[in-house]
Amino acid sequence: MARSPRKSKASTPKLTWDSNTELVGLTLHLQSQTDFTVAPHYTTELHSWLLDQVRRMNFELSSQLHDGQSEKPFTVSPLNIDLKSGGRSLLLSQGESYEWTITLFSQPVVAWAQKWLKSAPTEMQLRSGSFNIVDWRLGPPATTYAQLLEAASDESSISLSFVTPTSFRRKGNHLPLPVPFNLFHSYLRRWNDFSGEEVDQDEFLNWIEEGTIILRHQLQSAKVNAGKSGSVTGFIGSIQLGLTSKAKQNEDYTQLWQALGRFAPYCGTGHKTTFGLGQTRIGWLDMPQASTQSPLQTIISQRIQALTQIFIAQRKRTGGDRATQISETWATILARREFGESLQAIAEDLQLPYETAKTYSKLARKALRE
Repeated sequence: MARSPRKSKASTPKLTWDSNTELVGLTLHLQSQTDFTVAPHYTTELHSWLLDQVRRMNFELSSQLHDGQSEKPFTVSPLNIDLKSGGRSLLLSQGESYEWTITLFSQPVVAWAQKWLKSAPTEMQLRSGSFNIVDWRLGPPATTYAQLLEAASDESSISLSFVTPTSFRRKGNHLPLPVPFNLFHSYLRRWNDFSGEEVDQDEFLNWIEEGTIILRHQLQSAKVNAGKSGSVTGFIGSIQLGLTSKAKQNEDYTQLWQALGRFAPYCGTGHKTTFGLGQTRIGWLDMPQASTQSPLQTIISQRIQALTQIFIAQRKRTGGDRATQISETWATILARREFGESLQAIAEDLQLPYETAKTYSKLARKALRE
């Protein structure tokens, strides 16, 4: 007999922070209302739900988050446990408990969240199914950019763990390695956009390249399907970074280096952090604790990658970004259709007009036959 999901007892979570807070994390304790299935890339539904919550209270802010600056001041995680495979979908069980974390790292978005929590929703209604929101908690804690700087210590190393597949975009391809330059470029871009204290990017990254060393690492590669990017090759695991003696002589940059390490759990690492990629924790986590994608996600990701290579090879301008983007889109649509998803759902996730998605699907099928 199916268990009855426990109802949320309180409509208003008792979470507060100072009005000057600029960064905060919120973890929601969820229980599924029924048995239902989600697509392997279900984080797109979590992403859409959050933006819809913003839209209901502040349409202008929602538009900025959706269409504005290239750097987005929030991240969303996947659900905290690997979901069971149910053929071409992932299964959620009625009454089962899950956790979901969002992080916010700009003052306007944090201020919105403070108002939001005064009449917080008790349910999360996705396209695929619904959850009761049973509880809320803070994590990572509320803070400011100045406090991140002030909290920087005399420790000469930083340990970071990447608990969901993490990747960078480099020359139109995925770079699935935690190269220090790319790590801190990722953090500094967001720091410069939202902290109000811009740092010279070229000078700092030159210092990173000259002075940051990898002390140890425990990593493995992973593939995942995320947002518009189709199949993404990333890495999961842990890394410990240190500084050379010469680098430590620059006290200001050393302080910023430490602060950016503390910033990582809020802003995530690499790209597609608003779709669950690049979730980062401070400290060293052993590999068994790192979250990987399900076997079904791996199969779909591999199919998208294979189709992408076929479509790129068929196009005359194989070296162009436009050709790669179209090939990835065609491959994503076709692979997801092969695994039984509706074209309407795919179009919504890829933010394409339905007729455009339909045309791409037909062109992809025709190209594959050829």
